[in-house]
Amino acid sequence: MKYDYLVVGAGLFGATFAYEMSKNGKKCLVIDRRNHIGGNIYCENINGINVHKYGAHIFHTSNKEVWDYINQFTEFNNFINSPVARYKSKIYNLPFNMNTFVQVWPDVLTPNDAKKKINEQIASLAIKEPKNLEEQALSLVGKDIYEMFIKGYTEKQWGKTCQELPSFIIKRIPVRYTFNNNYFNDIFQGIPIGGYNKIIEKMLEKCDVLLNVDYNKEKDKYKNLAKKTLYTGMIDEYFDYSLGKLDYRSLKFEHEIHKDIDNYQGNAVVNYTESSVPYTRIIEHKFFENNTCKGTLITKEFPIKYEQQKEAYYPINDDKNNDLFKRYQKLADQENCVIFGGRLGEYKYYNMDEIVKKALELSSVELNV
Repeated sequence: MKYDYLVVGAGLFGATFAYEMSKNGKKCLVIDRRNHIGGNIYCENINGINVHKYGAHIFHTSNKEVWDYINQFTEFNNFINSPVARYKSKIYNLPFNMNTFVQVWPDVLTPNDAKKKINEQIASLAIKEPKNLEEQALSLVGKDIYEMFIKGYTEKQWGKTCQELPSFIIKRIPVRYTFNNNYFNDIFQGIPIGGYNKIIEKMLEKCDVLLNVDYNKEKDKYKNLAKKTLYTGMIDEYFDYSLGKLDYRSLKFEHEIHKDIDNYQGNAVVNYTESSVPYTRIIEHKFFENNTCKGTLITKEFPIKYEQQKEAYYPINDDKNNDLFKRYQKLADQENCVIFGGRLGEYKYYNMDEIVKKALELSSVELNV
């Protein structure tokens, strides 16, 4: 065996794990089916703009250990995520805060006014036990906020009506009674200056890397190259869908280059919350790094049904899929010398800081075996 570890997937989870193992003297081979490293945080430089190729990624955390760890690879800027919502040709601040409320209701001027308005709407609906996502959202923020900002956006995101969606998808809705447009509550937040590629490139400096490799089609070729394998791909695909296919939501991105427009929308992220608009948001990438170059590039984001050959972005963690995942997990536990990790390997959505934390925990376990 030539390597200590074969890492399947060159995304943030696999790269963090590979970095820790190689730093501690382990020899790693990292492979990926794409033609680039970085997974979904990969950035492509187009006309001088770092484009988040697979959707906006803003690093945020309240974990100082994780923040200090990721900052060793590159410097981060002070980008603060303050998206806005566009509904019926008007702009509203997000997340739901006092700026939003005074824009929605002309008679609301104070936090008490906003609380009274929302509580009156909730009380008038008299929903005691929400049976679906619609009732859950209505019972948390009332009719106006739900219909303007949640209903259309959510139905586009999941491809189902809010009445068809289970209530647990929205366990809580952040509501602030302050004039604060910072989307995240985390202490640390920013974008790596020069893009995320710098981080992954440094993480994999001491590793061998092979791209355009589909591990599931070439298992026999690669499985005996290393003592252990970290697999970060889809767990159901690893087992050739023998128990059935897990459900995901996918995304389609439409990129537009505007050479004659320096500022398309004035903000990095604008959400389109009406169901009549087919995309959920438009990203203007240059704002992530305060880029003042000529021209701009925007990306329209369309949630779509997941099918094979598309990218699996969001696990659908309803009871049916979670039960199926548990059955796959039992098969995974029986695999000798294979570790399953990351968003697809664990069938669970993680933020980037959570991915780093999980990869560090796994590497610590492996180094202490």
